[in-house]
Amino acid sequence: MRLLPSLCIWCLLPGLALLSSCVTQSQLPYLQNAGYSRTAATAVANTPPSYRIQPNDVLSVRVQSSQPEFNELFNVADARAMFGSDPGMMFLSGYSVGNDGNIMLPTVGRLQVAGLDIIAVQAAVQQRVSSFVRGANVVVKLLSFKLTVLGEVRSPGHYFVYNGKATVLEGLGLAGDLTEFGNRQKVKLIRQTPTGSEVVLLDLTDPTLLASPYYYLLPNDAVYVEPLRARTARANAGNLGLAFSGISAVVLLLSFLKIN
Repeated sequence: MRLLPSLCIWCLLPGLALLSSCVTQSQLPYLQNAGYSRTAATAVANTPPSYRIQPNDVLSVRVQSSQPEFNELFNVADARAMFGSDPGMMFLSGYSVGNDGNIMLPTVGRLQVAGLDIIAVQAAVQQRVSSFVRGANVVVKLLSFKLTVLGEVRSPGHYFVYNGKATVLEGLGLAGDLTEFGNRQKVKLIRQTPTGSEVVLLDLTDPTLLASPYYYLLPNDAVYVEPLRARTARANAGNLGLAFSGISAVVLLLSFLKIN
């Protein structure tokens, strides 16, 4: 009978392990700030960064004029069909920026676009096209705004963004938001630059995130959400429960044999 207290202790250990793996309420809310009010908005100044076109980007160039035969040279796919299809079709229907920073346009020829923002590219194409046809209107869009979201989110994967001013919160929303085990204070943003990659650590619980230069996403960004320690503890708790169940069974068997 002396084994029964020890047996009770063994039985309580899995429960203690589960309690230690609980996620507290203070770890879950975003942008924690006691100064927020229900009656007055809190303004945060933040200017979206201007993205500069890089090699391997894909651009959509649409030309509208009174000469349909000229329009068809640029508009290699019907706009309604392109926007109603998957991103792969949009990629094939666009103009890829070469390693030399140029795109090749029908009739117009090569045009240097690398290092320019999308407004400057549109102006450059407009100027070149206007020398061939009067009254043409040019619209240029970036098709290759891709985002990768990994880690403790509900739907990790690749996402295409159709908003030039998308934010980190919008990107995480595309992936279904963080799970309860996602560490909101340790979200890594990996960004590609002309000289390589850079990594910055974001804290979603800090309201100053809204003023961060990394609050807005850029094409080819990757977001990785680290797991909380509770994630590992919860996973290990199941294994501990099985181990303790086996030990308890052995202790009970030994106790029964000793009594008899």
